[in-house]
Order: sequence, then C-alpha cells, then structure tokens
Amino acid sequence: MSIASRRRFLQATCAGAISASFGLASEPTLGMIFPPANYPVPPEAKQLYPHGVRFLAEGVGLERMTPEGYDKVIDKIVPAAQKLKKDGATAIALMGTSLSFYKGAAFNRQLAESITNATGLKSTTMSNGIVDGLRAVGGHRLAVATAYNDEVNRRLQIFLKESGFEVLTIKGLGIERFEDSPPVTHDSLFKFSAEVYDSAPQADSLLISCGALKTLDLLAPLEQRCKVPVVSSLPHALRAGVRLLGLTGQAKGYGSLLAKA
Repeated sequence: MSIASRRRFLQATCAGAISASFGLASEPTLGMIFPPANYPVPPEAKQLYPHGVRFLAEGVGLERMTPEGYDKVIDKIVPAAQKLKKDGATAIALMGTSLSFYKGAAFNRQLAESITNATGLKSTTMSNGIVDGLRAVGGHRLAVATAYNDEVNRRLQIFLKESGFEVLTIKGLGIERFEDSPPVTHDSLFKFSAEVYDSAPQADSLLISCGALKTLDLLAPLEQRCKVPVVSSLPHALRAGVRLLGLTGQAKGYGSLLAKA
C-alpha cells in the first residue's frame, strides 16, 4: 500500500469511527412503548418495513383495557421511553390507542410532549397515528369498530369528536383482557368490521381501533368490501412512527393510505 493510499485509508477509518461515536452511522430506530409487559416487536412492523429501520419494544404492564387499568401504568410511559432511548431509539411511538386517548385529545398531546421533553426525541402516539391516517384519507364521518367495552368506546368517541371527526356508529367486542376472551380471528374481525360499516353506510371511512387487533392483512379486503378507506391502529401507528425517522411510510398492498403514504 502506498503512503497516499494508507493515508486515505486511515482518514476514512477515523471518519467512520467518529461518525459511529456520534450515532451518525446507526440505523434509524423506532422505539415502541406497548401497553402489555414483555411485548415483542409485532411481525407487522417488519412486514410493512423490512428494510431501512430497526424496531425496539418496551412494555408498561397494562393488565386491563379499562380507565382504571390505564391509570395504573400511565406513570411508566416516560421511564419506558427513556429506556428505549438508552437502548438506541432515535424516535419514540406510544403504541396503545386507548392508553393515549382515554383522557381526551389534550391529554394525548401531553403524553407525546412528555416523551419528547424527557428524551429529546421526536415522538408520536397510536392515537395520533389514527388521526393522521383519517385526515390523510379525507375521513370525517366515521364508522368505528373496536376491541373495547362501552366505557372505553365512549371515551374514544369523545376523543374523535375533539379531533374533528363525526362518529356515526361505534361498536366494540367488549374485551378488557385478551387472555380472558376467545381469539379474534382474521375472519371474525373482517365480519365484525364490515357489519359495523354496514350499520352506517353513509360513513366515509372505517376506523378499527386497538393495537392488539391484527388488521394489516384486512385493510385492502375491507376497502374492497366497504368501498371506503380503512384506517387501523397498529399499521397506521407504524406509518406515523417511521415517518418521524424520515421514511415515507409507504408500503403497497395494505390499503389505500399505505400505498401512497
């Protein structure tokens, strides 16, 4: 190796080391806070975004999808965000729809702000993800299918109204703990969601709310069935999260919004 070549090699090596030490060479990483404890990164994350982003998960130990259950874990959100930052997250998403909407739109904004203030990182919530999605598809008059009981549905309706939407109908599966309920299958969730839309056919969008419901592969079939855009918690929260990292959020084959991002 010539002296000049050796000098260029050493310069490149030093520059790479300096970049890595400042995090410049690291892959964009979305840290996700999930309501249950020990919750893994959902397969939908890599199904949607197999390249260009790394995902981390941290749970806060929610036991029941009730206001009382949310109250017990709300103070664990900021420490979870701080741990995700320490583990390498470069943006944070709170991945619990009801955990972020249950006290209204202002409280949802405060949650995101508290995460950003504590970590210095851009942040969003799953509730922001569905609101952003509904606005992007021009939704206003909504049919809403959820996993929740009547009280949580009532609070979701308030949140959506505060966010500028009209809820024409809202129906839930009455689930407080998924462990205590029969499995929600692909076919049963499709049927339930379609029936909710059919009860308010004048709706211009269908919303499916609850991050634990497996909706990604239902988006395109439901849009074909109902002839309106479909927005749901996990896919569109993932979209919102990766957009914080500078990605477009586009993933074709999973409904109209993700196709264009």
